[in-house]
Amino acid sequence: MKLRQLAVALVLLISCAVAGAADRKYIVKPRPADTKALPFSDGVLVGNTLYIAGHIGLDPKTGQAPADAEQEAKLVMEGVKATVEQAGLTMDDIVSVQVFCADLKYYETFNNVYKTYFHENYPARAFVGAGSLLRNAKYEVLGIAVKK
Repeated sequence: MKLRQLAVALVLLISCAVAGAADRKYIVKPRPADTKALPFSDGVLVGNTLYIAGHIGLDPKTGQAPADAEQEAKLVMEGVKATVEQAGLTMDDIVSVQVFCADLKYYETFNNVYKTYFHENYPARAFVGAGSLLRNAKYEVLGIAVKK
């Protein structure tokens, strides 16, 4: 009898593991050739939840952060939007955002761009002064979205 219960428990455990694995989907948007070897995905969709990796706003022509803070904010938010949409979600599905900023003097500039990407209900958000960011970026944005 104990052997039979063990067998049933094992089958249930394996079934749960297989079902859980079926929910995981990696979302990788096309990247410039020089960044394909980076060891992360732009987002990972698990069930209805999308975990959005940190995005920086690089100019696609130069691969560098633009000098203009507003232009960089638009680029970073467009990168987030592209990842969200590739996963089949919308910006309104984002529930949490973390913004890392190289200098807090860019707070208002970022907010002016950021608020154009959402409708009525903004996601929960942290805005953190972070000092130096990769590739001299002014902003890095990451978040979580849940499909409605």
